[in-house]
Amino acid sequence: MAKDINKHTIIGRMGDHPEVNETNGGKTVVNASFATNNSYTNGQGQKVEETEWHRVVFYGGLADIVAKHMKKGSRAYIEGRSKTRKWDDKDGVTRYTTEIVATELQMLDGKAAKDAA
Repeated sequence: MAKDINKHTIIGRMGDHPEVNETNGGKTVVNASFATNNSYTNGQGQKVEETEWHRVVFYGGLADIVAKHMKKGSRAYIEGRSKTRKWDDKDGVTRYTTEIVATELQMLDGKAAKDAA
């Protein structure tokens, strides 16, 4: 029987400064958005650029590294699993968001990446 796989891999740039918080247990949690870009030539011969945004959550040691070494524009390789959260907003409307819960991180910006190692 085949094993189910929930794995995402992205290389992208952080879209804004990381949002740093703590869990009730005192561990660091960081929420961040990362942009990935794709380009192709359409049927009319025009180059088309597409940007996809990914919400990424980092916990524990990875969160500490992101909080300390990364900022808006930082480039990173990220692996993780997708997780969908559900909540009711202030008007009682049910909302959903899907995030990548990071399990691996490699910073790709020269000096910061070397400092974190």
